Amino acid sequence: MRDYFCEAAPSVHAPAYSKIVEDLFNWARSRSIWILGFGTGCGAIEMRPLMTPRFDAYRFGIAWRPTPRQANLLVISGYLSTKTLKRAIRTYEQMQSPKYVVGLGSCTINGGMYWDSYNTIKRLDDYMPVDLYITGCMPRPEALLQGFEDLKKLIRAGKAEGANQYAENFAWYKENQKRVIHDWDMPDYNW
Repeated sequence: MRDYFCEAAPSVHAPAYSKIVEDLFNWARSRSIWILGFGTGCGAIEMRPLMTPRFDAYRFGIAWRPTPRQANLLVISGYLSTKTLKRAIRTYEQMQSPKYVVGLGSCTINGGMYWDSYNTIKRLDDYMPVDLYITGCMPRPEALLQGFEDLKKLIRAGKAEGANQYAENFAWYKENQKRVIHDWDMPDYNW
């Protein structure tokens, strides 16, 4: 049986050689948030209005990207099942560092209204690092903009360290992933 787990530990993103240069890098990173949406539930609907003229997220340096290699922010909205968790992990591992994760809605925090299902992932941050949660069921576009502004403040301050946390605790994250994902062959149908 083939094993599709990525066993190559990611490297820790080292800070720049000087505090001034690192501050400049963090300032630039906080001004260019490139989002890849991973919508598995109704919370993803609230992300679409951000790019309309009413909210105009482009003015805040927020833009959508079509592939993981072009994005630096993975927004996971909706509940994750075991099948979708492995796709989210693969998507996260394809992103370039430094990278960030935002959990959108109650489902990513505690499973939402599917909390008692055997196949629902209850806590996303047990399987991949989450830099920020935006609570609500469904969070309004205003809450999303405020959450992105909070993430930008964390990036600017150098405190959005989810990717480094994932690299430093890689074995722990992989053990948690293997505990719920038994077979990485896709698709994983259980009927």
